[in-house]
Amino acid sequence: MQFFKTIQRISALSFDLDDTLYNNAPVLLAAEQAMLQSLQQQLQPELHRPLEYWSQLRWQLGQQQPDIRHDIGRWRLHGIEAGLIQLGLAECEASEIADLAYHAFWQARSRIQIQPEVRQLLEQLASRYQLIAITNGNACIQRMGLGDLFEFSLQAGPDGKMKPFPDLFLAAAKRLQIPPQQILHIGDSHRADVMGALSAGCQAAWLDHHQSRVSVLPHIRLTKLSQLASLLG
Repeated sequence: MQFFKTIQRISALSFDLDDTLYNNAPVLLAAEQAMLQSLQQQLQPELHRPLEYWSQLRWQLGQQQPDIRHDIGRWRLHGIEAGLIQLGLAECEASEIADLAYHAFWQARSRIQIQPEVRQLLEQLASRYQLIAITNGNACIQRMGLGDLFEFSLQAGPDGKMKPFPDLFLAAAKRLQIPPQQILHIGDSHRADVMGALSAGCQAAWLDHHQSRVSVLPHIRLTKLSQLASLLG
């Protein structure tokens, strides 16, 4: 754990979710497999396509409609629909199949197991600070069993532009009725979490999984989440 800047008063801890509180890679892989299985169940065999096809369509949609990337759920749903239309389906049928495939994705994406030691750490931190979540993804704190510890969760898209835009951080400060500098945001992405928090005037704790070199430093660099226990001292 390294301190690079003076820590000011902290009233709330803001957590990124994906790859901060859990390993998101296997969760996302399982969700994409569930989406693909749903599509294969609904489509004729000659229309089956690998995951790369759907990823490419989503990327193309993001190039054509840059703003849609701020809402990854809507982006994925519309990407599936675009892929189905490209395969020759009518818009109405494509919309129905896309809804079912996205629902399968989201159901699997919501099956997140929080490690007991992470839950215990959050319980300890919640006894002293207000906890909130700020995510660019669409994970649900209620479904992962953390709804009782967090005041609320803000999600890119419905609640504002994705990090590193300051929207979500400023919305959190307004909702908590505290100045942004009293929020310490914890996340694994230097660009999204550190740069985003700093741009909004918040303090930043970077969970640096790869010991990276950067020019813009956070207030705190963490190598493991458990180091946050020092805030309880």
